Amino acid sequence: MGNMDGKAVEELSATEIHRWYKKFMTECPSGQLTQHEFKQFFGLKNLSPASNEYIEQMFDTFDFNKDGYMDFMEYVAALSLVLKGKVEQKLRWYFKLYDVDGNGCIDRGELLNIIKAIRAINRCNDEMTAEEFTDMVFDKIDINGDGELSLEEFIGGVQKDEVLLDVLTRSLDLKHIVYMIQNDGKRMEITESRPRKEITTDHPR
Repeated sequence: MGNMDGKAVEELSATEIHRWYKKFMTECPSGQLTQHEFKQFFGLKNLSPASNEYIEQMFDTFDFNKDGYMDFMEYVAALSLVLKGKVEQKLRWYFKLYDVDGNGCIDRGELLNIIKAIRAINRCNDEMTAEEFTDMVFDKIDINGDGELSLEEFIGGVQKDEVLLDVLTRSLDLKHIVYMIQNDGKRMEITESRPRKEITTDHPR
């Protein structure tokens, strides 16, 4: 299964695993989810080119053994990361998702395109534009100012900045996808809003 996080999987209850297994096998009797089926599974239709690329990148990061399919254990590992993963585990996954070309760094273009794609899929209205958000991230955590974020800069910088961590995790909240899995594909209706924290773009001193 590649580099799955066994600890996260072990934290799942037998009831959760059974429910997810039933859903997975109902939707995917072959036991192997293709990229196309992955999109259908989550009701993702009529995606823009950027959003489609993001979903394909997400699928690839969850295809741990890189065989072109997501089997049940990979599926469980992916969902357990979303539901029960620790902050650093999620940040490592976010970094891998952002690093589209796989060169070990995130540049402004990669981050901007991903943020735009996520917002289109989640249909969210944010106070900051995707460009402003991207600038804020680099202003805060691009320590050496080279226009690229290494894994160490990304994880260390985000963990030390409470506001950035809050904004980043909300922008990549995948709980609506988990909701659809648990509720036969029905979209989650947002009935409450979370208070927004004041956002600054100043460099940390």
